Amino acid sequence: MWTKHHRKRHYGRLIVPLITVAFVSYFGYHSVHGALGLKATEVFEAQKAEREARLSELTHKRQVLEREVALLSDGSLERDMLDEKARSALNMSRADEITIFH
Repeated sequence: MWTKHHRKRHYGRLIVPLITVAFVSYFGYHSVHGALGLKATEVFEAQKAEREARLSELTHKRQVLEREVALLSDGSLERDMLDEKARSALNMSRADEITIFH
């Protein structure tokens, strides 16, 4: 009968913790630097604030235009508004007029 003497190695105990550290490191890195990570969230928030400012600007501009259209298309036509738009479109004014652009 042969007897085998093996020296016990402790490498087996390190495999599971090393794999765990590798997975935690990988997912930790991507949770900060990934496409949907913390840094990308900051960029998204900056874009959101910029686009909300642009939206409010465009909304205000649209309200102004809708108000002007209402004055032009209402049953009672505003003469001053019609005259202003016609002169602006034709680029014409009299010599004694003062033109104020807004």
